[in-house]
Amino acid sequence: MTEAKAPSLGGIHHVAYRCKDAKETVDFYRDVMGMDFMLAIAEDAVPSTGDPDPYMHVFLDAGGGNVLAFFELPNAPEMGRDAATPDWVQHIAFKVDSEEALMDAKARAEAHGLDVVGPTHHGVFKSIYFFDPNGHRLELAWQFGTPDQMQRLRDVAEDMLEEWSRTRKAPRHAAWLHEKIAAET
Repeated sequence: MTEAKAPSLGGIHHVAYRCKDAKETVDFYRDVMGMDFMLAIAEDAVPSTGDPDPYMHVFLDAGGGNVLAFFELPNAPEMGRDAATPDWVQHIAFKVDSEEALMDAKARAEAHGLDVVGPTHHGVFKSIYFFDPNGHRLELAWQFGTPDQMQRLRDVAEDMLEEWSRTRKAPRHAAWLHEKIAAET
């Protein structure tokens, strides 16, 4: 029996998260992040399962053909987080095209009363971090690594993953490369 052909993916259609309040969420992403509110879908039953569970599903334009969506579920238990996963792990990262844009975004978020961490230097990109009204951590990242630097990181990715898989410790054999790239920037 031959294996079915892998799908030819054209990108991510949308990524969906839960929200506490659809209107508050749309207002936040429109006012703080500058996203356009694209559309809303509301049903009293889930189309894929038929379960009677009303919801509001909102879609926002995240730029570059990317869509961020949220579900408000008024009959579900209150939203929570995975208590076993640190707050900083699960996040949504958005691209910005310059350091100036990153710093402008930081100032805008702070002007809306948000606590912003960063900018944090990651060697080939810098980021800022803050939380949306639903407790989702957001990252805005400006990538400035050169094509050569990005290729060098890609060249060691498999070796790093293999070492991590064996040791569950940050791979030391590639640390010199990360340090060298960070020193170049």
